[in-house]
Amino acid sequence: MPSGNSVTWTIACRVLEFDLEFERGGFLLQAAARIEAGATGICGPSGCGKSTLLALLAGLLPPRSGTLSFRDQTLVDVAAKKFVPAWHRHFALVFQDGQLFPHLTVQDNLLYGYRRRAAGERRFELQQVLDLLEIGPLVARRPAQLSGGERQRVALGRALLYSPQLLLLDEPLASLDERLKQQILPFLRRVKEETHLPMLYVSHARTEVEYLADRTLWMEAGRLPV
Repeated sequence: MPSGNSVTWTIACRVLEFDLEFERGGFLLQAAARIEAGATGICGPSGCGKSTLLALLAGLLPPRSGTLSFRDQTLVDVAAKKFVPAWHRHFALVFQDGQLFPHLTVQDNLLYGYRRRAAGERRFELQQVLDLLEIGPLVARRPAQLSGGERQRVALGRALLYSPQLLLLDEPLASLDERLKQQILPFLRRVKEETHLPMLYVSHARTEVEYLADRTLWMEAGRLPV
């Protein structure tokens, strides 16, 4: 959570707008939306393209055609041959399996993005995240020494400590037990409400989406309409 001296981050109502097309292996994705501040849920059946969409937004995949803008800054315009790479977007994507750096300790994983942000851009501190995600005893371990749930909690902590402009969550709680889900979901909602950090939350669990999201977009067979 931000400290008592932190200045509240104010974000324009509409933060993300995209109209993208992507094709691979016979699968066609066509997605267009205008995303407002707060948390937006994306629901749909398995294989409908939700994770692919997040990868496109994060800059991990180039679209075949279309545009993407964040806070009125153009990140992608295929016709104009403009593509801002992932490392310049300052978005954080939390995958289902965490994807931690195996050669780093938990603490160094957590601080990887934190150390690359200027002090004035940091919204969270290490001890706050350690306490809230119950990962303090894990800081000296390597990812191979963690359980699946522990790895995912570390991945969530790393994303938050990066202080991203946009948080992309791809089934982030799927590997956690119910007790930890009920602990982390309120924390994510406090993050949303107190920092105004925009989030896209993908999950097949409608109860998670309904708890966290201000609005829900429905995706099916690679299609996401405005």
